[in-house]
Amino acid sequence: MGRGFTLLELIVVIVILGILATLGYTQYTKVVERGRQAEARAILGDIRKFAYDYWFKNGTVTGMANADVNIGTSADQIPSSCRNTHYFRYQVGGYSEPYNWYDAYRCTADGKTPNWSSQYYVSMGIDWTTGAVVLSTSY
Repeated sequence: MGRGFTLLELIVVIVILGILATLGYTQYTKVVERGRQAEARAILGDIRKFAYDYWFKNGTVTGMANADVNIGTSADQIPSSCRNTHYFRYQVGGYSEPYNWYDAYRCTADGKTPNWSSQYYVSMGIDWTTGAVVLSTSY
């Protein structure tokens, strides 16, 4: 009589492969999403240039609004709401001494597909006393 695998052994192997595939897919989607964050970091860099221009012209960042750093609803502006050309939407986050914050929020609907299942954001803070830039991601 030939030796083969029992049904139980095959089921155990299939279950183990299923678990490994699930773990692998979860890690894969996280890596791909980190790649999509490159869009946010690049556009936050553009916003930084506009913010420095504003600061040089006005001597302050108090009162800086989205329009002052080219964030808006026009096609040629950095998007302030989700649209099908970007994974993130952007806004001036506010001022807390000595940092001015700029945020990129991941679109969960109406953004460039695939949309993400839950919203998180990438923030850039500029310290106007030293010029230091801080990037952070909050889930």
